[in-house]
Amino acid sequence: MLRTHQPEWLDSLPPHHPDALHNRRDLRLTNRVMGNHRWFLRTLPPLSRHNQPVLELGAGTGELAATLAASGLNLDGLDLWPQPDNWPASQTWHTGDLRTFADYGRYSGVIGNLIFHQFTDGELAALGEKLRQTACLIVACEPARRRLSQILYRILGPLFGANRVSLHDAHVSIAAGFCGVELPHALGLKAETWEWHCATTPFGAYRMVARRHA
Repeated sequence: MLRTHQPEWLDSLPPHHPDALHNRRDLRLTNRVMGNHRWFLRTLPPLSRHNQPVLELGAGTGELAATLAASGLNLDGLDLWPQPDNWPASQTWHTGDLRTFADYGRYSGVIGNLIFHQFTDGELAALGEKLRQTACLIVACEPARRRLSQILYRILGPLFGANRVSLHDAHVSIAAGFCGVELPHALGLKAETWEWHCATTPFGAYRMVARRHA
């Protein structure tokens, strides 16, 4: 199954559109089933040393970043959407496009949950060029590209109340997901400079932890 990239319907909706609000509910359930937030909570704290500043790309509703910040991490958020109402006052929220964001130099760590798959290979290469200049740590959780996952979501999604946006976006997100070592290669991470570990889970998650060599 080749990686394909198509626009997601959520990206065309304003933040408070009813379909966008419903989609957020569906994403919360998806993250819970995939165990994404729990994985970040287990994985990130041991890797983030000396209170190093970390940036979440595509922070969305801010739920993951706020949870990680509550655990003691120095974590800010970046998204096209405006700052969430419940965003911690001690943390910075950047409203903007991660492709043109100019302050990556402030962060030695970058994380992304279900965000990297939204970009083409060319956009990932350009983003990787930015991140490689300053980041020492990149942690990502993405859809694993599996036909079976598409079929299961199409069947099970309606049973759990998934709306039309979620059903469409889940299908194209999985098609744009990753296998093997595709993500570190797409970001241009070279083995002589970086070490990485990529794995997939039975619940459809593709996870990457990449660290710059000391």
